[in-house]
Amino acid sequence: MTTGKTRAELTEIAEAALRSQPGCETASVPDVRALPNVRAGRNWEIPNVVLGDSLISDIDRAVMSVHRRLGRKYHLRD
Repeated sequence: MTTGKTRAELTEIAEAALRSQPGCETASVPDVRALPNVRAGRNWEIPNVVLGDSLISDIDRAVMSVHRRLGRKYHLRD
């Protein structure tokens, strides 16, 4: 079972998790968005990341890891 979070809460959690990844200290997550037609489980995604001084390869790896890990814990509330 996952915990429901608002868009603002989930965005903040995702950004903190992303910045904690190696090489991603300057990256930011401007927003998360709901996935259409998904009612249960991981119903959100990180559509965009602002790189800052981070390398795209570090960001790609980190976003996949963060999304998978947080998707097991949280879902986006309506």
